[in-house]
Amino acid sequence: MNKTARLPLLLLACCVGCGPPPVADTTAQDQAAIMALYTPGNDLIVFDATPPRQYTGWAAYKRDWETIFAAYPGPASVALSDLDITVGGDVAYGHSIQVASFTDKAGKTMSSTMRVTDGYKKANGQWLISHEHVSVPVDFSTMKPDLDSK
Repeated sequence: MNKTARLPLLLLACCVGCGPPPVADTTAQDQAAIMALYTPGNDLIVFDATPPRQYTGWAAYKRDWETIFAAYPGPASVALSDLDITVGGDVAYGHSIQVASFTDKAGKTMSSTMRVTDGYKKANGQWLISHEHVSVPVDFSTMKPDLDSK
C-alpha cells in the first residue's frame, strides 16, 4: 500500500539542515514511522486541514492518520516545494508547499495543494515535530477551499 502526504516533510524533521529536500516521493503507509517523528505525550499540537480544529497530543494525532489510511488505502504521492527551515539552538521551524495526491477505496484520486508549517524541538539529538499547521487557501467569494492554489 502506498500513501502519505506529509512523509517527505516529516523525514526532514529528523534532518533539519542536512541538505536539499526530496521534491517528490511515493511512500508506504507506515504509521509507526510517521508518528515516531512527532513529540510523544500531550505536548504535540496539530492543526490539520481536516476537522477537528485541533489535535492535542500524540495519541489524538495518531488516530487522524488511522482515519486517513482507512479512507485512502491506495497509492499516493507528494511533491514538496518552497521549503525553508530555520534553526535556533534546540528549536526550529519550517514551511513548505505540498501537493498531495490520494487514492480512495474506489480508485478515485484526489489532489490538494497545502501549506505546511512545522515547529521542531531537538530532544536527545533528534528533531521532532512539536507543532504542525496544515492549511488550504479559501476562496472567499465562494467560501470553498482552493485545492489547486498557485
